[in-house]
Amino acid sequence: MLELRSLTKCYSSVPAIDNISFQVKPGEVLGCLGPNGSGKSTTVKIITGLLEPTRGEVLFRGKNIREDLAAHKRVIGYVPEEANLYPFLSGLEYLELTGRLRGLPGRVLSRRANTLLELFSMHPHRHTVISAYSKGMRQRILLIAALLHNPDLIIFDEPLSGLDVTSAMIFQKLVSELSREGKTIFYCSHVLEIVEKVCSHVAILRKGKQLAYGTVAELKQFQAMPSLEAAFAHLVQEVDAEQAARSIVDTVNA
Repeated sequence: MLELRSLTKCYSSVPAIDNISFQVKPGEVLGCLGPNGSGKSTTVKIITGLLEPTRGEVLFRGKNIREDLAAHKRVIGYVPEEANLYPFLSGLEYLELTGRLRGLPGRVLSRRANTLLELFSMHPHRHTVISAYSKGMRQRILLIAALLHNPDLIIFDEPLSGLDVTSAMIFQKLVSELSREGKTIFYCSHVLEIVEKVCSHVAILRKGKQLAYGTVAELKQFQAMPSLEAAFAHLVQEVDAEQAARSIVDTVNA
């Protein structure tokens, strides 16, 4: 189980996140939602061990992850928002490097890497350098690298960025399958429709504060809203999208 306890991160005494607390059990998929600047990326970086919290703690399987960050990183899979890969390695070379760093035996690594490349339609491009890949191809390599070592905790940060329609559909099914396998999944996204489909629970952040946490059904019922999108807009007090769109068109036409 992943658990965040009173998590706070400050920069020059200004909190990026303030007193965030929730938990994700094995088999659950938690969707983390919020406008830009709400603290989602900061939360992800603390969960992955890239940032140290000012206060509070992150526990996985009941242990503070900072007691042994190397061990924590061995059991997580992480797909970052930005696909920053080694441009002069081929896709296969990058996966081999990632697998060796994770301690995978050679035969297991080779079998998994090549099979996953096939399943993600990347096998014909496995020897092509990453600098020649499209954004979607780089994203698929990141997804493969995150799953290669069969992690127990998987963090997706805007994972659909650059994926085509078919790959995005496969990804949705993949999240459901991983959940059934008992994986603990933390999912950051702006695509509310996908979050509503694949996530069992949702945490909503705004300006570093946690506004809500619960199941998708609970949030919709509590806010008396027909959809997660409507509940989200109500909670974060976003502008009326229809009115804003009409105003933009009127301004352009003026």
